[in-house]
Amino acid sequence: MSQSKAVEVRHVEIDSEAEGQRIDNFLVRELKGVPKSHIYRLLRSGQVRVNGKRVAQTYRLLAGDTVRIPPVRTSQRASEEKHVPVGKPLPVVFEDDALLIIDKPAGQAVHGGSGVSYGVIEQLRVQRPDVRLLELAHRLDRETSGLLIVAKKRSALAALHDMMREGRVDKHYITMVSGHWRNERQHIRQPLFKYLTSEGERRVRVQPDGKVAHSIVTLRRRWPSFSELGVELKTGRTHQIRVHLTHAGFPLLGDDKYGDFSLNKALARDANLQRMFLHAARLSFNHPLSGELISVEAPLPPELVAFRQWVGEQEVQDFGETL
Repeated sequence: MSQSKAVEVRHVEIDSEAEGQRIDNFLVRELKGVPKSHIYRLLRSGQVRVNGKRVAQTYRLLAGDTVRIPPVRTSQRASEEKHVPVGKPLPVVFEDDALLIIDKPAGQAVHGGSGVSYGVIEQLRVQRPDVRLLELAHRLDRETSGLLIVAKKRSALAALHDMMREGRVDKHYITMVSGHWRNERQHIRQPLFKYLTSEGERRVRVQPDGKVAHSIVTLRRRWPSFSELGVELKTGRTHQIRVHLTHAGFPLLGDDKYGDFSLNKALARDANLQRMFLHAARLSFNHPLSGELISVEAPLPPELVAFRQWVGEQEVQDFGETL
């Protein structure tokens, strides 16, 4: 029989770092282990109050607000956080009091969910227990390696979201595709539509009524059968690079969702390519709080360098490399 514990009434004053957060998300973090459905009941019943008043679950907190959090009984087992191993320290490319930029390894999800018990952000919180706030500013696919921005201040997070929505964060990727890419520079503007497969898996396709998406593709190297490309994202849609290039007839090598599956199998066997060839190589943006220009790079990881060398044993045309 599980033991229970009661939490006394608490009154939490909101500081500038929590400002702008929705009250329901704030409570999820304050009441670890409590189901969201119960949190919504607390809000609807008025047991949670802000400055003595009822608020909707969509209310965004302001600095100076006082939140009343009622006693909530939960089983000890439910209130304990899922075990997240400390793991190896994640490579840090840039850090100050507002931002943390890491070089994410391929194969690691950025957050838990969809069958993944934990991801980069959960591991960072375990590794950095002294940091009050760690929140993802954007996402990378699980099999994509490279630069990932994590906010350490709520104000920086909100500003970064605005900057990304307005296209003020330059994001450059390196990929290798199947096929003979011809244009040295090409814009792809194809709307993208998200849907679920019959198995319930998330997918994206080009569709006229989809969301606006814009990628700029630059030819870096070309072999008889493969091309290495640089891609600058002007929008940040789910699976954007993968779907834009596959739709153009150039699937990413190693892509297990949209790629050439028979080719992937052969490359895994013959060249030990065990992952998707997609790397977030460069970020450039003005610091969301200071305005200072931040420009960071992450070199190709060893397994992609090794694959490039394997491909490079064939004849190659080099169009310039910066990373």
